[in-house]
Amino acid sequence: MGKQKKKIKVLIVDDSAVVRQTLKTILESDPAIEVMGHAPDPFVAATKIKMLVPDVITLDVEMPRMDGITFLQKIMSQHPIPVVMCSTLTTAGSDSAFMALEYGAVDIITKPKMGTKQFLEESRIRICDTIKAAALSNVKKLSYKRSNAIRSSNKVSPKLTADAVLPAPSRGSRAMAQTTEKIVLVGASTGGTEALRTLLESLPEDSPGVVIVQHMPEAFTKAFATRLNNLCRVNVKEAENNDSVVRGRVLIAPGNKHTLLKRSGSRYYVEVKDGPLVSRHRPSVDVLFRSAARYGGKNCVGIILTGMGDDGARGIKEMHDAGAVNIAQDEQSCIVFGMPKEAIKLGGIDFVKPLDRIANEVLNICS
Repeated sequence: MGKQKKKIKVLIVDDSAVVRQTLKTILESDPAIEVMGHAPDPFVAATKIKMLVPDVITLDVEMPRMDGITFLQKIMSQHPIPVVMCSTLTTAGSDSAFMALEYGAVDIITKPKMGTKQFLEESRIRICDTIKAAALSNVKKLSYKRSNAIRSSNKVSPKLTADAVLPAPSRGSRAMAQTTEKIVLVGASTGGTEALRTLLESLPEDSPGVVIVQHMPEAFTKAFATRLNNLCRVNVKEAENNDSVVRGRVLIAPGNKHTLLKRSGSRYYVEVKDGPLVSRHRPSVDVLFRSAARYGGKNCVGIILTGMGDDGARGIKEMHDAGAVNIAQDEQSCIVFGMPKEAIKLGGIDFVKPLDRIANEVLNICS
């Protein structure tokens, strides 16, 4: 008999008793996770942390006595622990959640709510996977990084591949003839919000068109795009169906929708559509990368950044086989080296680079 794996200990901090109980039920449905306690506010949480340090904390953004952002700053400055923010789907909630990511939170989940059986199962998968990714994250790289301005169960749905959304390119097929324009496709997950900011802030205003899948809850991607648009020279927006992919524009896949690259003549555009979870995600990096292999081929540059799991590994190999040039973020600069590691293992990567050198590599390839 092998040694039993240690469970991930989670502390839930939320002023709502209903949310605390719902999160506890969801997390404990996964045999790899144990809820070690819960607290209605940061003061009670601080007392519990002194007695037993959790592996991961879920933290409400808005609470009485002390808000989540202030408590997060205290945690990151005194005793860094992976923190996942639990936010409402409001504009104020998303603004606070992104501030939390800048202060060192690992990821965002939305407060669980009732819905259909499929909705609840997908929410459970997302929340449990986020906690597992957080437990694997390099918290030293996350602790208060403003100065430099994780996801299974014994009863899960089958892990679908990109076949569920788009057929694979036929053997030996190549995308249409090369145009003068290059397209950059990017996939990221845990730690990706800050990695994407580093990447996009380094791009000039006339850089090649970019399409991004960042694993993020619905309604947060629009706020994320707006935030990046205010920081970068390129124009950043949440992708809408039929948006053109052009120089100086970055399109971010909307949460809870798959985004595909398509081509009509010399025009590249995106298709935004519904579909099942692929590689346990929607949007899925594998879906975007497969579409790039099919419709872009050697006109494309693929980039895979920090994140847990293997979403994007098969898709970026398909891009490689279709003639694209691909880059993976190196282990040292990743918060979680899961996705790049799997992509490298499958043989779909041409260059492995530190995060701060990826933009320059992209511009060299595209020139």
